[in-house]
Amino acid sequence: MANYSHDKIVPFKDSELGKKQQVAEMFDKIAFRYDFLNRFLSGGIDIYWRKRAIREVGARARAESEGAAAGAGSGVSAGAGQTILDVATGTGDMAIMMARYLSGSRVTGIDISKGMLEIGKQKVGRLKLEDRITLEAGDSEGIHFPDNHFDAATVAFGVRNFENLEKGLREMWRVLKPGGRLVVLEFSQPKTPGVRQVYDFYLRLVAPNVGKMVSSNREAYQYLNDSVKAFPEGENFIRILDGCGYRNTQHKRLSLGICSLYIGEK
Repeated sequence: MANYSHDKIVPFKDSELGKKQQVAEMFDKIAFRYDFLNRFLSGGIDIYWRKRAIREVGARARAESEGAAAGAGSGVSAGAGQTILDVATGTGDMAIMMARYLSGSRVTGIDISKGMLEIGKQKVGRLKLEDRITLEAGDSEGIHFPDNHFDAATVAFGVRNFENLEKGLREMWRVLKPGGRLVVLEFSQPKTPGVRQVYDFYLRLVAPNVGKMVSSNREAYQYLNDSVKAFPEGENFIRILDGCGYRNTQHKRLSLGICSLYIGEK
């Protein structure tokens, strides 16, 4: 498997720990402020991005449901019966939104940060979604589920944190059912002159300093800047998906290219 420059980008440059351990430690430290910072630093636009991703998750199920409804002569909810894996689930935002918008779906979220998972479990409990959502410790590079298990898999702003990108992508391919869909949201770099410079300034100076003020952790948001710049985005990432066995791969730029949506099928 190939190695990519972003695989070596770590939050704490003086640490002797590997990337995976450093990322888990970083998110444990900022878990108590993560949701607030997410909304604040994105201006809430991350909610729109997640909804766009969820629309793609439900697309295949919606087509199947419409076919079933036409055959049975009765309505079938889009996403009914789908089993979904949410990798790098964090505090469960994506899992919660999928449970709300994809009727009848059951979501399993995995993450390497116990601190983030604890916050996520509290949110799931408050919303009384325990029967629809399970959050548990898990690693993208060794997913503890059998082959051909899930109808869909999602990663929202987490593939940059994989220590071995291809290994994580191949693991998600393994646990998807044939025809199952992978949907990835990830930050990208705008190409439009002017927009790119503003975005670069924001990631380089604004986000790290706000992160330091609110969570006393500048490193986490400096890591955000460094990892976004090093990530193999756009058509480069599509080629990696193709090489990992996905088909019908697509890349859609959102919000002037600040975020990218990637889709692949098994």
